[in-house]
Amino acid sequence: MLPNQITAQQEISLQAREDLLLLPNVAQLTRWVNSQSTDNKTLPYFDPLDGGVFARVLILLESPARTVSRPRYVSRDNPGPAQRNLKGFMEQAGLARQETVLWNLYPWLPNLEKTKGALRRAQIDEGIEMLITLLPRFPDLVTVVFAGRVAQQAMPRIRLAFPDFELLEMPHPSPLSVCTHPSVRQRILSALFHAKQSVE
Repeated sequence: MLPNQITAQQEISLQAREDLLLLPNVAQLTRWVNSQSTDNKTLPYFDPLDGGVFARVLILLESPARTVSRPRYVSRDNPGPAQRNLKGFMEQAGLARQETVLWNLYPWLPNLEKTKGALRRAQIDEGIEMLITLLPRFPDLVTVVFAGRVAQQAMPRIRLAFPDFELLEMPHPSPLSVCTHPSVRQRILSALFHAKQSVE
């Protein structure tokens, strides 16, 4: 079963996605995630219901949410409010799921024993370096959407490394961001509409 064969009526829980991690669209990415994870630093998996290596649009968020659930996925179906907002915005923009993939600028899962703080410059730089090594794994990629100010710090390096990509920026889809001004919602939708047009 491929992602584009899964209908809207077929509910697949986050836990059940584990059985899909070796589908053709994500098998290579699953192996990469496993190779990059250590006892001290663990990466979440790419959502096998997304486009995976066949994606044409990558949406870059900031960092994984703090939760104890395992296994973890970078997914629009995660229960956090930012993910729920993003899923709704992508549906409004008509951006097909199989055309997209999600990732975080600082991709490692948080240490739940430590207090959450703002990302340090060294962490952002570390995430950018990993992103540069990751992007060539998406041969059909056309557009990268940088969601929020933290993710947007990667734009200059990505522009230099991948001059053929279309780079778009939009506000972060978290409720804290969306509620700051009525224009934020429209700016998010505008960026996602533009991303959709870039792959048509």
